[in-house]
Formats: sequence, C-alpha cells, structure tokens
Amino acid sequence: MADTHALAALVQALKGLPGVGIKSAQRMAFQLLQNDRATARHLAGALYNAVEKIRHCESCHTFTEAVLCDTCQDETRDRTQLCVIETPADQSAIERTGTYRGLYFVLMGKLSPLDGIGPHEIGLAKLKERVADGVLAEVILATNFTAEGEATAHVIAEMIRQQGLKVTRLARGVPAGSELEYVDLGTIAHALVDRR
Repeated sequence: MADTHALAALVQALKGLPGVGIKSAQRMAFQLLQNDRATARHLAGALYNAVEKIRHCESCHTFTEAVLCDTCQDETRDRTQLCVIETPADQSAIERTGTYRGLYFVLMGKLSPLDGIGPHEIGLAKLKERVADGVLAEVILATNFTAEGEATAHVIAEMIRQQGLKVTRLARGVPAGSELEYVDLGTIAHALVDRR
C-alpha cells in the first residue's frame, strides 16, 4: 500500500479517538478520501468550527459557545441543587431522563494520580468556590462507580461537608428489569448495602 504523509497523519489523528484502532482508522480514512470527500470536508469544517467556538461555561464548566451555558442561564432551574459529574456526556445522559431540574458542575475528568490527574486538573478549587455561593442546599455526587470515580466522590464529599452542605450520592444497585442470577456480585453487594 502506498502511504503518503497526509494519509498517515489522518490515520494517526483518527486513531487518537477513543475505541478506534489502526484498522478502523485506516478504513475511515480510506472511506472519507476515496468515496466521500464532501463528508470529509464537512467533518473538517465542523471540527474546526467547534474547536474555535466552544469553550467552558464560567459557572458549571460544561461546553458552551456563550459565557454561560443554556442550563446555567435557565431561571426555572432549581439553584439549591448542584449535581457534580465527570463529563458533558454525563450531563447529557442525566438531562435525557427529564427528572433533574437543578444545576451542574462538570469536572471534565476524575482524580487519577497514576495518570497525573489531581485536584487542580479537575477544577476542585473552582468547585469549592461554586458551592460557597450561599444558595446551594444539596450537592449530588454523580461521578461514575469506578475506583477513580469513587475516590473523586469521596474527596469532594469531604470538601463539601466542611462547608455544612448536604451531600448525596447517586444510588446504585440492581438495574430495573434484571434477574439476580445474571447480575454481577459486586452490583448485588452494593444493592444490599444501599438498600432502602
């Protein structure tokens, strides 16, 4: 296969996406260049436009084109509740449920000392300022139930409790509609501990 520098660079760039290996990156590059150059140009333009225009909301740290995101600007949101999440994708998932009407703080990651991600990298100082606004009554920790997510939730909970606010954590347990014999043992154990 004849390889050009531009093609190799495109494959390397695509390979940098999560879940994309070398073969998938090559297939995407060949598809875009061989059969779908209009889509390739559109994709390049949309990516460039997003990189140039999208920034972090000054209040919650999610992605936005404005100083404040739509959620933070929405006067109908419950300003006494703050849900702390890892990523904008997590925020989107919670919003799709239609059950939460409070505000958010997006960490843009989780504590992971082995990867060099500490409190400064995920904006804990900014979160500490945010929870000291005098309006909040409850902070909901909605980090993932991974080792890093649990450690992040623990550190945040300790920080917030020092400010006298109510701290809650997302419930975890057996998914609705599942059968116990097919649920992993860790999930069953957590469901028993967190039973209500």
